[in-house]
Amino acid sequence: MKRREFITLLGGAAAAWPLAARVQQSAMPVVGFLHPSSPSAEAYRLRAFRQGLKEAGLMEGENVNIEYRWADNQVDRLPTLATELVQRHVAVIATAGIPSIVAAKAATTTTPVVFVVAEDPVALGLVSSLARPGGNLTGINILATELAAKRLELLRELVPGAARVAVLVNPANAATIDSTLKGVEAAAGGMRLQINVLNASTIREIDAALATVKSQRADALFVSNDPFLLDRRVQLAL
Repeated sequence: MKRREFITLLGGAAAAWPLAARVQQSAMPVVGFLHPSSPSAEAYRLRAFRQGLKEAGLMEGENVNIEYRWADNQVDRLPTLATELVQRHVAVIATAGIPSIVAAKAATTTTPVVFVVAEDPVALGLVSSLARPGGNLTGINILATELAAKRLELLRELVPGAARVAVLVNPANAATIDSTLKGVEAAAGGMRLQINVLNASTIREIDAALATVKSQRADALFVSNDPFLLDRRVQLAL
């Protein structure tokens, strides 16, 4: 979403609040922030989020308040957290990751929801079309999942002799798994790569998956674009 559109959306949503709700809230509009991870793991994204607001003329604590809701990688908490934000009468909900977006979509049909997603939002049923999203959801598709095949090609260039590639996915994020594996498996055939899919949705399972990578002597590790796995990037790199 463009900066001007975000500011217009924020101001319009604030203007639409019921008078009683406005009295209860501060004079400043409130932005809801919903994320499946934790603030410590997403510190760099938080800095970027706040910087983006600042560049749009929105200073946290000065002319806008932010209500944060973190699921700490417990995706089953997201529906409750999304409902809390709606009940808080936030002007807009900013979110990322399919589980968070789906939770926000289910919680409200009126509060604007702005998202960042790696998958096709139309295929996921989040919006009607890219040009005309419709409804109360809009956002950015960063095409990370659609580029899974290209990422595998880059991995092959980095490790030309690779024959066996372990692909790590989070079973709690089914939509990402489907789109990622579709692209990876299609590309692997043309490159004559043997793919071994490993699942991990906890720190312990990541350790087990890495042990499997070592025992099976995989030549490379391909990590799915998933919030939890991205949070564990240091663990994976080590």
